[in-house]
Amino acid sequence: MTDAAVLKYETQDIVVDEVFPHTPETIWKTLTNGELMGRWIMPPSGFEAVEGTHFTFQTTPAGAWDGTIRCQVLEVRPYERFAYSWKGGDEGNIGYGSRLDTVVTWTLTKVDNGTRLRLVHSGFVTPKNDTAFSNMSNGWPKVLSRLGSVTDEQN
Repeated sequence: MTDAAVLKYETQDIVVDEVFPHTPETIWKTLTNGELMGRWIMPPSGFEAVEGTHFTFQTTPAGAWDGTIRCQVLEVRPYERFAYSWKGGDEGNIGYGSRLDTVVTWTLTKVDNGTRLRLVHSGFVTPKNDTAFSNMSNGWPKVLSRLGSVTDEQN
């Protein structure tokens, strides 16, 4: 057996947990409405909150990568859980724009003062995805803040 055959990759997850003063139904609408999604993360193309749906986001290209993030809705449990794959990058890129094959999972839990929203962006392979992990670890809390602002406007 070669060294490559036994190579096991370590992965890292980003976890952001926040409580919003809104019902799960209100948060759900902000999470799963394409027009609203475009205001707190990026405008999606082809998005529907239906399992199996393929959609894309467009971000800044880098090297051999055209900046397209390819997603597929994996799970839809209204007012409880929403998950989609998040794939992008190119094998030829190092750092920003390296190949990424991850999953974004949103979990909503009703609490006394609103809804706990837990984001888990899982599957960052180290060290290959270290740049994406670092950038997105800083970015996701900002995205959740914008999600909160967009949700505030719904009331």
